[in-house]
Amino acid sequence: METKSTHALTNSDSENPPLARLMSGPTKIDRRRFLKNGVSVAGAAVAMGAGAISVPSAKAATIPAEIPDWTRYLGDGVGTNPYGIPSDFEKDVVRRTVDWLTPTAESSVSFTPLQDMYGIITPNGLHFERHHGGVPEIDPREHVLLLHGLVDRPLKFSIADLMRLPAVNRIHFVECAANTGMEWRGAQLNGVQYTHGMVSSSEWTGVALSTLLREAGVGDAAKWILVEGADSAGLSRSLPIKKALDDCIVAYAQNGEMLRPEQGYPLRLVVPGWEGNINIKWLRRLEVGDKPWHHREETSKYTDLMPSGKARQFTWVMEAKSVITSPCPEKPLLTKGYHTISGLAWSGAGKVRRVDVSVDGGRNWRQASLDGLVLSKSLTRFSMPWEWNGRPALIQSRVIDDTGYTQPTIQQLRDVRGEWSIYHNNAIQTWHVKEDGVTENVQVG
Repeated sequence: METKSTHALTNSDSENPPLARLMSGPTKIDRRRFLKNGVSVAGAAVAMGAGAISVPSAKAATIPAEIPDWTRYLGDGVGTNPYGIPSDFEKDVVRRTVDWLTPTAESSVSFTPLQDMYGIITPNGLHFERHHGGVPEIDPREHVLLLHGLVDRPLKFSIADLMRLPAVNRIHFVECAANTGMEWRGAQLNGVQYTHGMVSSSEWTGVALSTLLREAGVGDAAKWILVEGADSAGLSRSLPIKKALDDCIVAYAQNGEMLRPEQGYPLRLVVPGWEGNINIKWLRRLEVGDKPWHHREETSKYTDLMPSGKARQFTWVMEAKSVITSPCPEKPLLTKGYHTISGLAWSGAGKVRRVDVSVDGGRNWRQASLDGLVLSKSLTRFSMPWEWNGRPALIQSRVIDDTGYTQPTIQQLRDVRGEWSIYHNNAIQTWHVKEDGVTENVQVG
C-alpha cells in the first residue's frame, strides 16, 4: 500500500498545547471510564504537559487460586551461568538477517530488534553488525595500533598502552549509511527491525583520538587520516583531521565490557554522528596525510546518487531521523483504548530538540515527551499517550534537532535526490494501523 498526502503543515498544528489536543475531540481519554474498569491513576504529571493521565491496568488484581509451579522448586544456584544470559522467554529478541540481501554472510548485515529495546542503550549482543570480510579472531596481546605519516613521532600502541591513558566515556549511536535504504523506491520490508535496525547506541570507553594525535605531534600540513582495519577486507576510510581532533574515540570497551568481536575487538574507531562505515572496527593503522586517500586507494564507495547522474561525495553526517517502535509491524495493537506511542530519535548534528507525532498521516502533529537522557549524537527516547478508537490510523514521528533541522518526508527527499539513491534516507516513517490492529509499512508523501 502506498498513499500520498499533500496537506501542508502549519506552525499552529505543531505549537498547540499537546495535552489539550490529546484530551479533546475524538481521541479524548475518558478517565471516568478507565476508573470504572479498574484503572489506577498516575499521580505524577505527564512530562509533555500539565495534569495527570489515567494509566490502565491489564486486569483487576486477584489472588491466584493456586501457587505457580515456579515457586514450588529451587531454581538454579549462583554461578550456574558465569556470564548471564537472557531469559528463555526472550529467545526471540535477536539480531536478524535478510538472506537475499547479500551474496555471502561474510560481507553482510544483521539488524537490531528496535521493537524490543527499552531506553537508549543497545545491549552488546544486539548491536547491529556490518562486516566486509567476516569477523577476525584477534589476540589482544599481539594487536598493535600504528600511528604514522605526517607526524613528528611515529608511534605504536598496544592495547595495554592505550588502557593506561586517560579514558573517555560517552554515549553515541552508530548508524549504517544504508539504514532505511531499501525504502527509497517505496515501502519494502514490513518491520521496524528491517527498515531501521541498522542503528544502535552504546556507551563507548576508550582514548580520545586527539590525545594520540597530540602525542605523535601533528603539524599544520596534516589534513586527513587514513583509518584502516585488521579484517580480511582491510577496510579503510579517509577521516578529516578536523573531525579526528574534535570528538572521535579509539574505543576498547562498550557498555561496561570489552568490545565484542563483531563490534571490533579489541579496538575500534567511534566517529560520533557520522555514517557507520567510517567507524572502522579492528583498528590497526592511522596514517596522517595532507589529502584524502579516496583518489588513489579507494573509489569513493559511499556516495549519494543524484537525479542528474552526478553523486554527492563526503556526505558523512547522519541527518536527524526518528521512528516509532511501538506500535509497529512487529508490535500490533491488540486492544482498543489507551496506548503509549513510543520511539527513538537521533541526529548526527547534535541533540534532539523536539519530536512531534501524528496519527493521521501528517495532517496534525502533537508534541511528544522526551524521556530520559537527551545527549548529543545519541539515541533519544520519546513517547506520547494515545487512545486508539479502533479506526485506521497513519502514525508518524518527525524530529527537530538543535540546529533547527526538521526531518523531511520521503517526497521532499525524492524531489532533491530522486528515487535511485541508496544512502542517507532519513525520511519520516509511516505505519498504517488497520482496524484489527495489524500494523504495516506504507509511505505517505
